Amino acid sequence: MAARNILITGGSAGIGRACVERFARAGDNVWFTYRLGAERAAAIVAEVNQERPGAARAFAFDQGNWPDQERLLAELPGPVHVLVNNAAVGSATVARYAGPHEPEQDEAMLRINALGPLWLSRALLPQLIRQGGGKIINVSSVGGGVSQFPGFRLADGMSKAALCHLTRQLAAELVHQSVHVFAICPGAVDTGMFEASTLDPLTPENRAELLKRLPQGRLIEPAEVAELIWWLAGPASGLLHGAVIDASMGLGVHPGLLTGHEH
Repeated sequence: MAARNILITGGSAGIGRACVERFARAGDNVWFTYRLGAERAAAIVAEVNQERPGAARAFAFDQGNWPDQERLLAELPGPVHVLVNNAAVGSATVARYAGPHEPEQDEAMLRINALGPLWLSRALLPQLIRQGGGKIINVSSVGGGVSQFPGFRLADGMSKAALCHLTRQLAAELVHQSVHVFAICPGAVDTGMFEASTLDPLTPENRAELLKRLPQGRLIEPAEVAELIWWLAGPASGLLHGAVIDASMGLGVHPGLLTGHEH
């Protein structure tokens, strides 16, 4: 199969970084964006390109900023075949982007997590249709996308629910096209975002207790989520067009494992 061009937003850490590595390992050209992780992004590009020169490129991108999106799309070196809308901010990390005040943080969360993927998907759809097909994979969350977890910010869950609605709506509109759209809703993944929102505030004892309560008694590895995203980007995933996939290892059907109310 010829190398595809994969655009992954938020590819400098966590699930996004694991996706960059997985698609590059499969022989694809990987273009990924970053906001604050310029040094990490440069290191990833160097590492990937050492194995296969030219396989990866990184682009600064302020997701949810329309002029910056226009600049990004103009800079891309070719057509996109697979879009992975992964970039997001969480309940604890949004302050890095929006400052200390709650109204500004709420606005930033909805703009980055929901409006940004809407704009990017809408901008790339005509090209995907013209070229005869493609994939859009939205990385949502078990919180908001599948279930509810008290204590997390309202705007956080709202933004993830909006991403799942975007997935279903686009899938309905594209049902006779060869562009397939999916949402994947990971659970407790071993990323900096989950660390900051959930684990950091806990004492060592409470942290150990929470991890023990999680499905299988462990965090999900970013590479596990990336493997599923890579499969969704492949030729066999068409039957799942429009699916919102609970990829939480069971947390979505048993949210009390995280909240502490197990029964």
